[in-house]
Amino acid sequence: MKPRAITPKILAKAARLLAERDRHLAVILERHGTPPMWAREPGFSTLVKIVLEQQVSLASARSTFERLMASVKPFSPGRIVRLGETHLRSQGITRQKSAYIKNLAQAVLDGTLSLKALSFMNDEDAKAELTKIVGIGPWTADIYLLMALRRPDIWPSSDLALVTSLCKIRSLRERPPASEVARLAEVWRPFRSVAARMLWQYYLAGKGGQGSGGAGEQRGRGAEGQGEQRGRESRGAGEQRGRGAEGQGSGGAGERRGGSRGAAGRRG
Repeated sequence: MKPRAITPKILAKAARLLAERDRHLAVILERHGTPPMWAREPGFSTLVKIVLEQQVSLASARSTFERLMASVKPFSPGRIVRLGETHLRSQGITRQKSAYIKNLAQAVLDGTLSLKALSFMNDEDAKAELTKIVGIGPWTADIYLLMALRRPDIWPSSDLALVTSLCKIRSLRERPPASEVARLAEVWRPFRSVAARMLWQYYLAGKGGQGSGGAGEQRGRGAEGQGEQRGRESRGAGEQRGRGAEGQGSGGAGERRGGSRGAAGRRG
């Protein structure tokens, strides 16, 4: 049985519920209404795009992704593995991300990672499965679960856009550490994903508009880079989502997760 996914109806209802609990989110709902239903298609190409968004702007990642898609036909794990890292680097992808993408493709190809199976796992197991892959860290995994699988209770603590919005709406003078951000979000269970969408919406409104994809793509840069060892996924929602700290350790292997920009920016 698949875990519950957010629908437009659930999104609207949850936003109202959160606004009743939290006066800061109430302000966002009153000013901007129900947040957009930002979403991405589940699958290999979406995960590759999120990896590309680590530590860079969404616009840059989108351009690179489109160039890659045009050069890899069909766009499949097998084709990526056959072309290898040299081809990926020829498309303007860094050495590190080229290795991450090839590694991801190999994992999907040999069955180490089953993207279809993720849909049937609970949040914790799905995240653990994703972050076993070098180059996929907490931020990347969270964004995939939140945007592609539309899970209702995901909170990317390292997403810079989320942290920026949280500081602004609460009038915080200093940016709190990820652990404190996660603690503050506890009150929004079991709809932390909806709270994240509301904060991305607030972030983008402050930037003068909601990008097409919503929070998601801009949200970019989670700081997953932990080291790049794990994949520096830094982008979060904001990236324009706000350059979140994806870096958060790439969850995987090096994602240093620090700064994900913010998924908000167009993620969808």
